[in-house]
Amino acid sequence: MGILNVTPDSFAESGAVDVRMAIDRALTMEADGADIVDVGGESTRPGAEPVDAESELARVMPVIEAVRGRLRIPISVDTYKAAVADAALEAGADMVNDVSGLLYDPALADVVARRGASIVLMHTRGRSKDMYEQAEYGDVALDVAAELQSRVDTAVAAGVPLTSIVVDPGVGFAKRPVHSYGVLARLPELAAAIRRPLLVGPSRKSFMRAAAGGADAAGRDWTTAAAVTAAVLNGAHIVRVHAVGPMVQVVRAAEEIRQAG
Repeated sequence: MGILNVTPDSFAESGAVDVRMAIDRALTMEADGADIVDVGGESTRPGAEPVDAESELARVMPVIEAVRGRLRIPISVDTYKAAVADAALEAGADMVNDVSGLLYDPALADVVARRGASIVLMHTRGRSKDMYEQAEYGDVALDVAAELQSRVDTAVAAGVPLTSIVVDPGVGFAKRPVHSYGVLARLPELAAAIRRPLLVGPSRKSFMRAAAGGADAAGRDWTTAAAVTAAVLNGAHIVRVHAVGPMVQVVRAAEEIRQAG
C-alpha cells in the first residue's frame, strides 16, 4: 500500500501536493509495484491538529476523482470521517483506512456497509494530542488483539462483512517504542487471536528514531525496511509505505524467505 498524502503537514513528506503532482505520484507507485494507493487528507501524526470534513474533502476529492480513471489498482481513502468516506467511495475509492478503528466516528461503519466497501480498522487510543498518555499495557499483544476484536465486532454489527475487514495493530499509535517493537515481534499472536488479514504501517515512524541514529522521518527508510521485513516474516498481508519501489523489493525478498521456511 503506497502512501499518497495530500496534506501540507505530513510528518514524512514536505509541502502541499497539488492534483497534478498527486496523479504523478500515484502512477509512479503503481509502476513501482504498489497494489493499493492510500489517499489521505489529514495528518494523524501524534500532536497533529484535526481537520474538518470540508477541508479534508477539498484535499482528497480532486485527487481521487483524477486518479480513479488512471489507476488499475484499488484506491483507499485514509479517513475516519463518515462524510469523507462516503464521498470518496462514491467517487470510486474501494476501501477506507480508519486510523481510529471506528472510535472517532461510529457512523463510518454504516457508510462502509452501505457502500459495500472494505475497511482497515487500526488500533489506537485517544486522539493525536494525548495518545501517548494512554500507552499503558499489561500485555501489549493481547491488549491490542482484544481491543481490535471489539472494533471488528462493532463493524460486523453494523453490517460490514467479516471478509471485508482488515486489521492494523497501529505501530506508533498510542504506543511507546517498546510497544511498537513488541507488536511487530508478536504479529503471529495477533493474527491467531483476531483471524483477519493484517496491515502493518511502520514507514518512517518515530518509534524507529533511535535505531536510525536520530534521523528525521526522511532518513528512516533503512529502519523501515527492517520493520517491513519483520512484518512480512511474521505474517503481515499488507504493508503501508512511503518509498514504494525499494520496499517492493524488500517485501519480495522477505516473502521468499517466509515461503522457504
